[in-house]
Amino acid sequence: MAVIFKIRDSGVIHRCPLRHIFLFIGADPNVGWLDGCVATDAKGFVTTGTENAGKPLDSRPVLPLETSHPGVFAIGDIRAGSTKRVAAAVGEGAAIVAQIHSVLAAE
Repeated sequence: MAVIFKIRDSGVIHRCPLRHIFLFIGADPNVGWLDGCVATDAKGFVTTGTENAGKPLDSRPVLPLETSHPGVFAIGDIRAGSTKRVAAAVGEGAAIVAQIHSVLAAE
C-alpha cells in the first residue's frame, strides 16, 4: 500500500509506501457566516476568554469560552487555541453549559 503526493507548486509526484495512516486535512476555520460579529485571530479562529484581553463586563469577568460578544460562546475547531479533536470539542461543549448557566444567573 502507498500514498501518492503531488506538490502543487512544482508538479513533482512522490510515492510513499506505508502500512498505517492518520490523515488530517487542513484547519481553515469556516467563519464567514459570523461576518465580524465576534473577534478572531490572524488565522480566522474565534478568540475566547483571556484572548479577548479578558475585558471584564459590567458585572462579571469574561468566561473562558466566551467570545468578544458578551453571552456568545465558541467551542471546538472554530475556537482559537482548541486542540482540534472531537473529544476535546465534546468536553468544551460540556464545560460551556456551566458557563451559560452562570451568565443567565447573573442577569
